[in-house]
Amino acid sequence: MNGFDFFGGVFPTLVYDNMTTAVQKVLRGKNRILQDEFRKFCSFYSFKTEFCNPAKGNEKGGVEGVVGYVRRNFMVPLPEAESLEALNEDLLKKCLKHGEHVTTGRTKNINQLFEQEKAHLLLIPDNQFCNILHTTGKVDHYSTVVVDKNRYSVPASFAGMKVSVSLGVSRVEIFYEGKKVASHSRFYGNNKWSLDPDHYLDLLEKRPGAFDTARPIRQWRTTWPDAYDQFLSRLRTTQGINKGTKDFISVLKLCRSFKIEEVTRAIDAALKAGVSSGEAVRHLLVHPVADQKSDPVPNWSVLPKADVSVYGQLGGVI
Repeated sequence: MNGFDFFGGVFPTLVYDNMTTAVQKVLRGKNRILQDEFRKFCSFYSFKTEFCNPAKGNEKGGVEGVVGYVRRNFMVPLPEAESLEALNEDLLKKCLKHGEHVTTGRTKNINQLFEQEKAHLLLIPDNQFCNILHTTGKVDHYSTVVVDKNRYSVPASFAGMKVSVSLGVSRVEIFYEGKKVASHSRFYGNNKWSLDPDHYLDLLEKRPGAFDTARPIRQWRTTWPDAYDQFLSRLRTTQGINKGTKDFISVLKLCRSFKIEEVTRAIDAALKAGVSSGEAVRHLLVHPVADQKSDPVPNWSVLPKADVSVYGQLGGVI
């Protein structure tokens, strides 16, 4: 669907490999039994499908050639990026720039030639195709739900409960009695775990001894700022291991009500102030210290002298 939006229309015929998301069974010749959702997708956008013979990807040689071109010209030397999204954005810019290229034997560049072909595209329907699969699952003792061979966490209080799952292309959303209780980026592959550490904080608050070894916390600690470890160490030193850990968990739970950047700033401020309690961090969030200079002290020497003679006119008995 994103491809249709990018090109501004739907190609009348699309050629596919025999991927399992599209093909349920390969029959003799070009005949295929399609997956129900893929068949609905084709019908919604009114395009025809053609499938390569098994293990014959060369039958769509134009695509394979472009893949090779992109690999040689855009991926060598190996690019570096902060995230997959940033890498995709960089590759998109390079591909768009390539649209200005004039191939051998042509007088117009790629963008100009495509503008001529646009007239042959089918119109995109006004309503977008809904490709969300609805299913059910049961929360296991890890507080996770197995969806499409991967695990996604929910708050620990839902352990043992039956839940509903909406499985989209990029998101997995989990519901209990109609209320959304978890949302994750979708994994592709098998046996991967998406663990939201917030889902386990209430349980760990009751079992602080498991805090350091809990898988969600160990994953989170690889990315959180050094100030978090410093504040945890201070709380444990001043309050003891268990009590200090519980107090620190109460600080982490503040991320439910405040942005994580705000919580981080409050922890930094608490470290600088030398305080040793989670309540101090909460106070700094609710009543942040203004980063302003205080009002100047008045110069009392330049104020007019008071005239007290008026009090003698008030009368009365002393």
